[in-house]
Amino acid sequence: MRGILLLAVLWLAGCQHVAAPPVVGEIRDLRSGEHLTAQQLLARLSSPSQVIVGEQHDNADHHALQLWLLQNLEKARPQGSLLLEMLTPDQQSRVDDVRHASTPPADLPAALAWQEGWDWNLYGPIVRFALTQSWPLLAANLDNIEIRAFYRDPPVLSGERSNAKSVKETLLEQIGDSHCGLLPSSQMPAMLAVQQQRDRRMASRLLAAPAPALLLAGAYHARKDVGVPLHVLDLGAPQAPTVLMLAEQGSGVTAAMADYVWLTPATPKPDYCAQMRKQFGKE
Repeated sequence: MRGILLLAVLWLAGCQHVAAPPVVGEIRDLRSGEHLTAQQLLARLSSPSQVIVGEQHDNADHHALQLWLLQNLEKARPQGSLLLEMLTPDQQSRVDDVRHASTPPADLPAALAWQEGWDWNLYGPIVRFALTQSWPLLAANLDNIEIRAFYRDPPVLSGERSNAKSVKETLLEQIGDSHCGLLPSSQMPAMLAVQQQRDRRMASRLLAAPAPALLLAGAYHARKDVGVPLHVLDLGAPQAPTVLMLAEQGSGVTAAMADYVWLTPATPKPDYCAQMRKQFGKE
């Protein structure tokens, strides 16, 4: 009993020295409806062996919070690994080379073959921090060769949960909306297959990663009702990963989608659909 009390005292003492998060926001436990402090959230995320943090890719607040979570979770328990949707298998050897190099490269994005679609100004601080740690930084996505292959010849996806009609319908709607309704219907099955193969890859990589493992991915990949957690269960895991969703105020994140939500201030959005219509010659 004295040992347990000592551990509790040490944990509370450590919490007192946790730096305040860089973004003001509301944190909720979606299962109980309870409002949490940042320190309470850290305590709850320190126990699961696998945690997924869902993000809005272009939201700088979300990336600042991810870095804060990564730095402070490590104070609560040893970190096992970090997985990124933004890294592909063909980049893994580059990541490993940089981690083990005696001196950092002058041009880190070039050394990693960082993909231009992911804003380095947003992801760079997270990657730089991860590369200085003892635990591995791991690719979680498909590479372009795999994506093209899955698009040309969609494979049969195993698993009852990920093949549910409601899951596929939700993802098809999201794919259509994210492409502003400009995709021909003939492309939708292939796009769905690629989306779900991405989820399946992230799930398999998360299960194979040293624990406790943290995966950073887009919101739909992170969602418990349609994304990676379903694939983790379909691959035979006894329980789904814990999901923290980072979302802007007004987002309709429910308990079916995530275990916790951290609501951040809404930010102005570019008109992505106008840009896409111009790209497709629809203006």
